[in-house]
Amino acid sequence: MSSDLKKWEVEDDQFWESEGKHIASKNLWISIPSLLSGFAIWLMWGIITVQMLNLGYGGFEKSQLFTLAAIAGLSGATLRIPSTFFIRLAGGRNTIFLTTTLLILPALGVGIALSSPDTPFWHFQILALLSGIGGGNFASSMSNISFFYPKKVQGYSLGMNAGLGNFGVTTMQILIPLAMTLAVGFTGGSMALEISSGTLIGKIPAGTETYIQNAGYIWLIILIPLSIATWMGMNNITADHVSPRIGSTMSAFVKIIVMLILGLATAAFGLWLMLPEAVSGSGIMLSKWVTLPIIIALTVFLLKMLPLGDDYKEGLNRQYKIFNNKHTWAMTVIYVMTFGSFIGYAATLALSIKVVFGFQHLLVDGVMTHDVVNPNGPSALTYAWMGAFVGALIRPIGGMLADKMGGAKVTQIISAIMVASALGVAYFMKQAYASATPEEFFWPFLILFVVLFAATGLGNGSTFRTISQVFNKEQAGPVLGWTSAVAAYGAFIIPKVFGEQIKATTPENALYGFAVFYVVCMVINWWFYLRKNVEFYNP
Repeated sequence: MSSDLKKWEVEDDQFWESEGKHIASKNLWISIPSLLSGFAIWLMWGIITVQMLNLGYGGFEKSQLFTLAAIAGLSGATLRIPSTFFIRLAGGRNTIFLTTTLLILPALGVGIALSSPDTPFWHFQILALLSGIGGGNFASSMSNISFFYPKKVQGYSLGMNAGLGNFGVTTMQILIPLAMTLAVGFTGGSMALEISSGTLIGKIPAGTETYIQNAGYIWLIILIPLSIATWMGMNNITADHVSPRIGSTMSAFVKIIVMLILGLATAAFGLWLMLPEAVSGSGIMLSKWVTLPIIIALTVFLLKMLPLGDDYKEGLNRQYKIFNNKHTWAMTVIYVMTFGSFIGYAATLALSIKVVFGFQHLLVDGVMTHDVVNPNGPSALTYAWMGAFVGALIRPIGGMLADKMGGAKVTQIISAIMVASALGVAYFMKQAYASATPEEFFWPFLILFVVLFAATGLGNGSTFRTISQVFNKEQAGPVLGWTSAVAAYGAFIIPKVFGEQIKATTPENALYGFAVFYVVCMVINWWFYLRKNVEFYNP
């Protein structure tokens, strides 16, 4: 088992070359698959619900199934708020081990729940809420890795952790459908269901048996050995500037679990305010623009009120100082542009392809209709993975470019690309949504969307570099966690905005709105980091 690191001075070149680099690399390469698994379990509902719908599983309505991804998205974003502060309060190894191990709960639960079509819907709602732990893990993982590397390679290290971790989205999109076709029962009485119509995914035909419960069980094969590896191979840094008062392992675990429960409770409260009664909501249907600030503020406030001892309060108060720094808020907005767009588009692209190109848009008696199936429409699940794949693959390159050119400069360039590509996607989306043959516009739409994904990936890496240069070692980790927490609400906001605009028959307006937001981010980035004589010029 790895020991705690009482001395950690990575800005000292001699220490870094003699000891630090090897230890940092070991922690990074254990952190990456842990984060990948977190992303996969957080976003698995996008694939699982499609298969439940294809199977007519449980007789659930479409509106019910679509809420599961929303529940997971909101839960994962909210859990990033407490996860932001885990490393200083509980230590890196303790945190990554426990939060990786906790992913077994939703994975095992999904396998059990999908083993019977009679499972009540509220079981799936609870599991979707718990799968948000995987989304929350990003904040603690990035905060932890930021402490292991010197500033000169922060872009690379954080880009690798986040970029390869984000491959959890693509891994899940490939692995789950394959697992569901394996005639193997991960539990003795494995149940096979036959697809009666349509396709399971891509080109798998009707009549194929699917072991849908394997969508959950398959992750146990990965998580159990990974949990052991995190405990045996990772380190807590107990130096003063990282985690000086983590206490015993058990007390660290208690702090993490209590803070996670609080985050789950505030996320559940927010969902209750927004969802209709038909899916266990209050029926109030409070606007998302009102509810999300309530959730964030309530979570931050209640974390401070937790009775976890003086060390906890002192550690949290030191980290809460980030909220008094104007650069925290500037970087939060900029990171919403990059990661918020990436995760939101990843949750939206498949539905956009299906709705815009999967139907013919016909003028009937002077009224535009959108409900005639397009026989030449592209398969959404055949192409939707491409955007997230490219965005994740290119992310470390954004970090390396930022190390050489400067984070703010790279961010400004990719912001301009995001504005142009968003406007291009909007144009072709508008043309397709008014055409009886929308497939004619599919390839320019898809290419520009992939360019948009690539720009978000590069921007993720460049913003990490800027944060590492603007903030000191004590604050950089919490700021990374906080900005990622707020940005993760993109997984909830962007699909909601797209859904609203599609309902209004103006899907292109969503992209126009996002393009305007990107222009605002360019102004903020220039004002704080690219003007001459500013405090942090092109960091």
